[in-house]
Amino acid sequence: MPTRPSAVVFAYHNVGARCLLTLLDGGVHIPLVVTHEDDPRENIWFQRVADIAHERGIPTITPEDVNAPEVVARIAALEPDFFFSFYFRQMMKAPLLAVPPRGAFNMHGSLLPKYRGRVPVNWAVIHGETETGASLHEMVEKPDAGRLVDQQAVPILADDTAFDVFNKVTVAAELCLHRALPGLLAGTAALQSQDLAQGSYFGGRKPEDGRIDWRNPARSVHNLVRAVAPPYPGAFSDTELGRLTVLRTLPVDGPAAAGETVPALAVEEGRLTARCGDGRKLRLLAAQLDGSPLDAERFSALVSGKEHNSIRL
Repeated sequence: MPTRPSAVVFAYHNVGARCLLTLLDGGVHIPLVVTHEDDPRENIWFQRVADIAHERGIPTITPEDVNAPEVVARIAALEPDFFFSFYFRQMMKAPLLAVPPRGAFNMHGSLLPKYRGRVPVNWAVIHGETETGASLHEMVEKPDAGRLVDQQAVPILADDTAFDVFNKVTVAAELCLHRALPGLLAGTAALQSQDLAQGSYFGGRKPEDGRIDWRNPARSVHNLVRAVAPPYPGAFSDTELGRLTVLRTLPVDGPAAAGETVPALAVEEGRLTARCGDGRKLRLLAAQLDGSPLDAERFSALVSGKEHNSIRL
C-alpha cells in the first residue's frame, strides 16, 4: 500500500483551521502541527488550530523561535514531504525551509504580489480595494515572494468591514488549497513566478494606527473605520467630550457641503453625523464615547447649548 504524503503544518487563526482540515480531508498525513500560544492581550475571536489538532490526535508545539536548531532538528526528524504554512506568524529561515524535499508552501490573504506582508485584508480595506483573495505560493526567505501555485479572488463590497472580508478570504483559502492540493501531491502543479514590481509590502498595524484624521475625505475615513471595526480595536479620535470610538459608518449620499470643510460632529435628521475634510458626511451607525454607547440622543444632551449643537473634530 503506498505511503501517504506527509506534511508538517504551521498554522494559526481561521485560515489555519480551515486549511488544516482541508489537508486532512485530502489524505495528507500530518505528524506535527506548529502553532502559537494565544496572546492574552489579543481578542481571540477566531478558531484555534490547537483545538483541531487535539481533536484529531495530532501532536502540537508552540516554539518561541521556530528557527531554533533544536526545533529544526525535531521537525527534520519527522522527514515530512511538505511544509504548509497558514497564517503562521513567524518567518522561516533557510535551514528550516530546506527540510521538506517536496517544498514548503504558504497561504497568503491577498492576490499576490499585491499586499505582501502583514494584515493584508485590513490594508486592502483601508485602500478601498474592490477585490482581494487568497494565494498559495512557494515559500522562500523573502516574505510572500515565492512562485504562485494558485489564487482565488473574492469581492470587497463598499461597506464591508475587514471582518466581513476576512471571512470571505477564509473560504477563498480553503477553495484555493482544495483545488491545488491534488496537483501538489501528484507533483504536476505548474508554479508561476511573481512580478514583485506589481505589488507592495506592508507592515503590521497597531491600535494607535486606528486614529482618525477627520480632515481626510469621508470615503477615506469610512475605509479606515471598516478596516479596524470589531473584532479589531476600532477607529477613534480624541474630542472635547472625550475619546470617540467609531465602530460603523455609512457615507451620506449627495454633494459635498459648499464651503463646509471644518470637520464636525452633529445630529442631522435625528442621526449622528460627522462632516469630514472634503465637506462630505458620514452617519455614525455605532459609536462610543469613553467606552459607553453614543447615539444621537445622548450626543444632543451633551452638546445642548453649544453653538450649532455640534463639536469640532
